Amino acid sequence: MQLEGPAVNPPSEVYRAFHDYFEVIPADTSELLDEVFALRYQVYCVEHPFENPREHPDGREWDEYDARAVHALIRHRRTGCCAAAVRLILPDPCYPETVFPLERVCANSLYEEANPWVSNLDRLKSAEISRLAVSKTFRRRLGEAETVSGVSSQAVYSDAQGPDSRRRGFPHITLGLFAAIVRMSVDQGISHWLAVMEPTLLRLLQRFGIYFPPIGPLVEYHGLRQPTVAAAAAVVDGILRKRPDIWEIVTDRGRFVPRSTAHPLK
Repeated sequence: MQLEGPAVNPPSEVYRAFHDYFEVIPADTSELLDEVFALRYQVYCVEHPFENPREHPDGREWDEYDARAVHALIRHRRTGCCAAAVRLILPDPCYPETVFPLERVCANSLYEEANPWVSNLDRLKSAEISRLAVSKTFRRRLGEAETVSGVSSQAVYSDAQGPDSRRRGFPHITLGLFAAIVRMSVDQGISHWLAVMEPTLLRLLQRFGIYFPPIGPLVEYHGLRQPTVAAAAAVVDGILRKRPDIWEIVTDRGRFVPRSTAHPLK
């Protein structure tokens, strides 16, 4: 049965398990942003030197896209540590033609032939998911220290419902990051997501009903990555159909649900 609006039934075991351990926090103060940038420095400059640490002598990783981005972090309740972070790069309202990182990284492959998303995308309502970073402390728990997003092909993840959802192998942090993305998107009026993701992460998300359609071939960008564009409402509706318990996490039990739009990419 499809849920409409905030859930009225008791929260699922998955929802309770996530909130027992973690909370989603908008990084909307200088102090919280400092935590986000410090985690990004550790992940992207030290553990995986994708970015040059010498360009960030203060131990805080940031770039030109942060000026038009919103951020969120996942807080581990027991320790108070910043377990993970993610940003949503917003469109430039004055210059909507300003490119997103995906367009720079994938320009050659996307423009080799007519690609419908290029001409149909509503740029003022689109944003790019970027800089997913998970603390090494939490990645170690599943032998995932070699990935920035906390997902690996070697780890064994539980997709069980009920009591088994509290197993350490359940990807609470990954789902928490997606909940942060949904919340930021609703707050900012975003209807479509762009992303360049690890194939392993995309496969894990699909197991939980979260599907991002590919829009081109794999590209080399800190390893092989898949460019995708997705309608936020369609993705969240798909989660509701396949995993209502996961829908509870990513929408905070219906508090944050992207609006459907009459759009050719929906």
